[in-house]
Amino acid sequence: MAARALTAVPARPGAAGARPAILVLPGGGYARQADHEAEPVAEWLASLGIHAFVLRYRVAPDRHPAPLEDAKEAMLHIRKGQHRFAVDPERIGVLGFSAGGHLAATLSTAAATGNPDLDVPAAVPDLSVLCYPVASLTHEAHQGSVANLLGGAPPSDLLRALSPELNVTPRTPPAFLWHTADDDAVPVSNSLNYARALFAAGVPAELHVFPQGRHGLGLAADHPGPRQWTALCAAWLQRAGWTDSVHQAATAGPA
Repeated sequence: MAARALTAVPARPGAAGARPAILVLPGGGYARQADHEAEPVAEWLASLGIHAFVLRYRVAPDRHPAPLEDAKEAMLHIRKGQHRFAVDPERIGVLGFSAGGHLAATLSTAAATGNPDLDVPAAVPDLSVLCYPVASLTHEAHQGSVANLLGGAPPSDLLRALSPELNVTPRTPPAFLWHTADDDAVPVSNSLNYARALFAAGVPAELHVFPQGRHGLGLAADHPGPRQWTALCAAWLQRAGWTDSVHQAATAGPA
């Protein structure tokens, strides 16, 4: 299923050899997927010399663990090379927005689906980029995402198990996070608390909070503050060794 739902955007010519790959998970409150957080983001990653794969994961009326199953299947598909691209299997990341950020963070914290074929270390990404993520289902959670993912009255233990901020360990991959301080849909505390948990576990993380900007900005090309996130993220990826300087310098973000 995941392979059929994946849209691949290869790294731009000039990115020689096996390249990193990033799985892109658009947001939409587990009710839909936002198009502006999908292929345009993959094109930006490709311009940095990174293969990008956009996943159209299952949403309501399908519920947990369906989206997580789709994401893990996609991660394993990419890592195992079941495609035509030269991908470095040791550099497979994930990038998610809003509810897609929740899905990316649950991947990163090894949340369980109950399927032993999917709940394996290879399904955990090697780094994550979380854009205004729903990082908690227990504290200032986005209730629409909770209801669409888990139904009307989910048990407290399931809410905790799917709250990435509560499940960070030293094995959680490094993360780049950004949010806006006045986000009125997904409070900035989601990113602050996830970053705090990463720091406490000794996991490298970078967090940027911009003073203003509505929820769901995507690449944010028309917003002078938040638009900086792509250049900041490109620099972070370059320092991690995921993109070379010529791609990073030429195409750090939207014009």
